[in-house]
Amino acid sequence: MKALMAQTKMELMLTLRQFEGMLITVIFPPVLLIFFAGIGVKPSSADRPIDFLLPGMLALAVMSTGLVSLSIRTAYERNYGVLKRLGSTPLSRGQLLIAKIISVIAVDILDIIILIGIAYFLFDWHPTGALPIAIFALILGTATFSSFGLMLAGSVRPETTLAAANTLFFLFLLLGGIAWPLDKLPSFLSIPARIFPSSAFADALRDSLAKNPSFSLWNILILAAWGVVTLVIASRTFRWE
Repeated sequence: MKALMAQTKMELMLTLRQFEGMLITVIFPPVLLIFFAGIGVKPSSADRPIDFLLPGMLALAVMSTGLVSLSIRTAYERNYGVLKRLGSTPLSRGQLLIAKIISVIAVDILDIIILIGIAYFLFDWHPTGALPIAIFALILGTATFSSFGLMLAGSVRPETTLAAANTLFFLFLLLGGIAWPLDKLPSFLSIPARIFPSSAFADALRDSLAKNPSFSLWNILILAAWGVVTLVIASRTFRWE
């Protein structure tokens, strides 16, 4: 437990010191929220743009932290021999993965506070819906995208991780129901996009934060399936060097 706590503290310090990572995780989602809400992007089913966009930006913040920032930093730590040195300590591979996921959760909490603050003060958004379900979806999404990032970081070269993480990030952003409604996409794109973890995550948040909240078991199952598969692969393929 002591090794886990020490590594968690170190992961938090490294995360906060990484300017580029903090830029995409803390600055990028609020900027997109303000931009898209300002131009009124929303599907016909939403009353206001902010009702559609806020859940999507919450999902984007979680995705950018776990899939992009965590994966790239971890991949280069492995490349530079940092993880190899950690492997010679009492810290187990499982404890390392848990410490990294906890650091992602801490950054996600900061992101959530900023995004909700912007929605409340700039766009008159008020918390509605089934908040416990939304919190559960946020926790599940954090675990899923963190596992996704660790799966990439622990099995391929850092250059490949960098390219793959950024490609997936923009794919999920543009085609994953984050900032653009799936019903606005051509059917040959919208149908496969519905099984993306990003669209399941964003839709689960929208359902739970709606004025008349609902619970979509399908979205939760898709998100959980992605999380289980990526976590199993990450735990089995993650290498110290």
